[in-house]
Amino acid sequence: MKKTIVSLFALLGIYSISAAQTVEDGIKFLYYEKVKSAKETLQKVVAAKPTDAYSIYWLGQAFLADGDVAGAKAVYQKALQANVNDPWLWVGMGHVTLQEHGDQNAARQQFEQAITTTTTKGKKGGENADILNAIGRANADGSSKQGDAQYGIDVLKRAQLIDLKNPDIEINLGLCYLKQGMDHGGDAVNAFRDATMRNPQYARAYYRMGRVYQSQNNKESMESEFEKAITADPNFGPVYLSYFLYYENRDVNKAKEYLDKYVANSDQDCNTEYYVANYLFRAGRYQESLNNAKAMENGACKDFARLPVLYSYNYDRLGDSVQAKSYIEKFFNSAPPEKIQPDDYTFAGKLIAKFPGSETVAAMYLNKAIDLDTVVMNKIDYANIASGIMEKAKLYNEQLQWLTKVVQLKGKTTESDYFKLSNAALSGKNCVYADSISRAYIAAFPDKPQGYSFNVNANKCLDADTSKGLAIEPINVYINYLMRDTATNKKKIYSNYNYQLTYFINYAKDYPKAISVIDKMMLLYTYGEEYDYAANIKKMLSQSQNKN
Repeated sequence: MKKTIVSLFALLGIYSISAAQTVEDGIKFLYYEKVKSAKETLQKVVAAKPTDAYSIYWLGQAFLADGDVAGAKAVYQKALQANVNDPWLWVGMGHVTLQEHGDQNAARQQFEQAITTTTTKGKKGGENADILNAIGRANADGSSKQGDAQYGIDVLKRAQLIDLKNPDIEINLGLCYLKQGMDHGGDAVNAFRDATMRNPQYARAYYRMGRVYQSQNNKESMESEFEKAITADPNFGPVYLSYFLYYENRDVNKAKEYLDKYVANSDQDCNTEYYVANYLFRAGRYQESLNNAKAMENGACKDFARLPVLYSYNYDRLGDSVQAKSYIEKFFNSAPPEKIQPDDYTFAGKLIAKFPGSETVAAMYLNKAIDLDTVVMNKIDYANIASGIMEKAKLYNEQLQWLTKVVQLKGKTTESDYFKLSNAALSGKNCVYADSISRAYIAAFPDKPQGYSFNVNANKCLDADTSKGLAIEPINVYINYLMRDTATNKKKIYSNYNYQLTYFINYAKDYPKAISVIDKMMLLYTYGEEYDYAANIKKMLSQSQNKN
């Protein structure tokens, strides 16, 4: 328990030079996200020293990095059952508990026990910074629903004061901040930047800052930090993968350049095979991509979690929606939650919407994408996709709900939003809401004509047989707006006068008002068909009045 890690790559003198170097290699592989190499290396270390708790801890971490929670649990339990009762294993089991059940209280008991046992009374610092950092790592790992981010932050801040050199402490601190929501993105960036102060060559810190900026759609800052990561360490593969994923739907040729660099700096495993096949799909080489997927299925990657996604993508593009649907459903039924990405739900939503009557299921997938994604702009895109699906299916009330969600996500209502909301409300015969939202449209954008037009139509909707005359006043307001450019709006003004004329003659029986409207119509058109139409009606009304 007196082991002190200066950085991720420095180990205790308690180990022999050869053993320390071997463990260092395993940790270094994890830093580069070469999980396959890390597991192989650390398994050898543990086989040689089966009671070394520190090595066992890192082997479990390699399994966790591979998404194999059960494998990590087995590693730690085996050691504990062999009476290797050590704080490193308690921290490891606490990490497993968070990933497996999300039981923060149970995990915290294990963490606190590890802290208490490794605290040296009377010694400067007291607590063991490495144990504190491991606890912080456990709480930083996984989704926002796994771990206790605030507890992780509190523990890592104590580790900061004890170990002033280890940049990994700052990385875990930043990840805990991110778990608290994007409002803490600035805190996360500050922590990652502090990691670069501790070690300017620590590529992971620049990479993590770039990821934050990427989530904020700040391309310039993203690229700046990614390039710093590459400068600090050209062998840091994760940054090339992030570049590839960024460009895969934007510039397939640029994506290929970064994919090649990622493959060159990564383990040759199922992940790299998947991304190569994914590139072929993005490049429009669907059959080649499908052939690669089949090769993976017939080889060591047959259980690779994202393989069904690859099949689904390609079958969809090849026109076989039924096969595509079966594979994406298979993926959702079998994949661990941490393997599912927002784009998977988005793709599923679009795909399922191709089957008439499945719009509700499609919307469910898009809702899951919104819940999973942390980028507000992405959430807005998903809601707009769902809105489009509902509009195409003529499910206007459902469309209205999604458009409302778009506004909520934006935190404001743009002119485009007012237009879409008003149009959906009218299309769905939601007359009351159409009247309300169109009035708000006019108030927010008084210089735009659409709000006035929608409000007229909303009141016509509320007064389907024209008997109540609800649209008369909105028409007057609309005509006043249109009069700003009489020459351009002549036909619209005339048409709106004609609606009023119909009401005054047939329902209100108010012939003087009807004649007043006719006079306005005849001023608009002083000759021609329109003039004659109005003049004839005026003549008939005058004759009727004279008889009366």
